[in-house]
Amino acid sequence: MHIQDKMGGAVSAGEDNDDLIDNLKEAYYIRSDLVERAFRAIDRADYYLDEYRDNAYKDLAWRHGNIHLSAPCIYSEVMEALDLHPGLSFLNLGSGTGYLSTMVGLILGPFGVNHGVELHADVIEYAYQKLDYFIKTSESFDKFEFCEPSFVVGNCLEIPPETRQYDRVYCGAGVQKEHEDYMKNLLKVGGILVLPLEEKLTKITRTGLNSWETKKIISVSFAPLVLPKHSTNGKPKTVPLPIYEVRTLQELARISIRHTLRVTTDSADSQSRGRGSSFSVGRGLAVAGLHKYGPRFKRRRVHRRHCNSLVLATRQVVASSGIGSAALDSNNNQGGRVEEEDEEEGEREGRRQLRGSRRAGRGVVEEEEAVEEEDEEEEQEEEEERETGELLRPEPAVNILRERILGLPLPEPLKMYLLYYREK
Repeated sequence: MHIQDKMGGAVSAGEDNDDLIDNLKEAYYIRSDLVERAFRAIDRADYYLDEYRDNAYKDLAWRHGNIHLSAPCIYSEVMEALDLHPGLSFLNLGSGTGYLSTMVGLILGPFGVNHGVELHADVIEYAYQKLDYFIKTSESFDKFEFCEPSFVVGNCLEIPPETRQYDRVYCGAGVQKEHEDYMKNLLKVGGILVLPLEEKLTKITRTGLNSWETKKIISVSFAPLVLPKHSTNGKPKTVPLPIYEVRTLQELARISIRHTLRVTTDSADSQSRGRGSSFSVGRGLAVAGLHKYGPRFKRRRVHRRHCNSLVLATRQVVASSGIGSAALDSNNNQGGRVEEEDEEEGEREGRRQLRGSRRAGRGVVEEEEAVEEEDEEEEQEEEEERETGELLRPEPAVNILRERILGLPLPEPLKMYLLYYREK
């Protein structure tokens, strides 16, 4: 499937993956915690060829040969529109590098279904290489319960009409009006289809057997779907979708053991902290360690930007609420005394507003001073680094799930199976 979107550039480029996600959040492309966690868990640069990694954190689409990635702002809108939940079935038409399918798999969990159809065999090979790299090396893998995607080669317009239906479907190529009903038929009742339809990223919800709700999201420009080639023998060509595989008892045991260790570890961690966080509710280690704003210096920068905007807003309030001397009644009218009392009351109200604005200003100034203290601490750390010649870096996070599995009284082959044969 030939896929190309020309959208992008909606947000500033990031220094790294976390920085890019911060920018997408500030621009309101990422709006939910679930989508944010998925984006932070997978480094977009890992899906680029090495020589192009420097461009990974720009809000731009990227193409090299048949390999393609949409702009981050497009993927953000798609992920939000899909309204994903654990256990759903998902079909990705034009699955490409597998970047989107892997993020979706982090939300679907081990009992979801995650299928993709891709026109180019070399792209599927690339996608499986990236998937294997994620499973074997990513620290995020042990923080989630993952639904591993499966891909097949073929044209998505050649899926047989009697095929199974899915809870969620995404098409990553421009769909013309004549193919809209074909796409809709891939959905279960209650399902959601997201696709570029006539230059608009569109969300279609199947509300009944023959009823639909359609919502236009944003304007986009995607290359159109590639039409199927005519069959030489006259028979229509079909694309067999990946089969639903029933998990073995061995696989179910691995899922159960990892889930139990993950949940108990997270419970103990929450008790030791004495409080939970919005990133550690109901998902165990699936959400632990994924900071809302990434590394400490990024959280400080975002915090400082917020403080500066508050200071500016407060100064504007103070300036606009300053009351000058009230004009006296110079006409010596019979109602002059009443007007003077009204003016005095206006002065008193103005003074009250001014005092309130000053109090708010002092609160913001105190917050800004706290940020300045953090900056001074950082400067001291940098000075110590220069003096000692050593980098004072925080200790790397401990993979608690891995440590607990390695501590189980089991044979080494079973431990490695529980770790998905991850070496680190």
